[in-house]
Amino acid sequence: MIFDENRIRASIIEEGLREAGHNKVVVLHEIDGLARQIEVIGPDVIVIDIETPNRDMLEHLFQLTRSVRKPIAMFVDRSDSSSIEAAVDAGVSAYVVDGLKKERVKPILDMAVSRFKAFSRLQQELAEAKGALEERKIIDRAKGVLMKSRSMSENEAYSLLRQTAMNEKRKIADIAQSVVTAAALLGTWEG
Repeated sequence: MIFDENRIRASIIEEGLREAGHNKVVVLHEIDGLARQIEVIGPDVIVIDIETPNRDMLEHLFQLTRSVRKPIAMFVDRSDSSSIEAAVDAGVSAYVVDGLKKERVKPILDMAVSRFKAFSRLQQELAEAKGALEERKIIDRAKGVLMKSRSMSENEAYSLLRQTAMNEKRKIADIAQSVVTAAALLGTWEG
């Protein structure tokens, strides 16, 4: 999907995409209703071209791009460091200043897609690591509850959690959360 208020510039991008083998290209020229259009169209990649960007338009587009989980390439004629920083914060995968040429469109989009995928993988890995850390904290709290309330060693507490999880066919973190919640309700744990 291409968004460009300037029809001539949009045709340059469209021609570059079609020459690169992209046959399903949608061009939008109006910023009003753009979010709704993106939702309806469901593009694989979004190309935004702004000949003369102003602060309000950039901010509007950056708000939009923050909510869209797609690779985004943005072409602008001029920029400053705060606009570039805002674009990166908004999730723009490629921000190209003064570089709109049809033969550059495909490599720039390829790079935008690659960057988007790499960033998405990093976000997924971070979410998984945070989840594992939270699970570890809950398991440690549950071991503490069991050690205190049943006078068990740490290994015995962990073995009990693990065995209970296997018996109930649940994750050990879920069993641990139940132990911590029960202890809090019974007032036996201040964790």
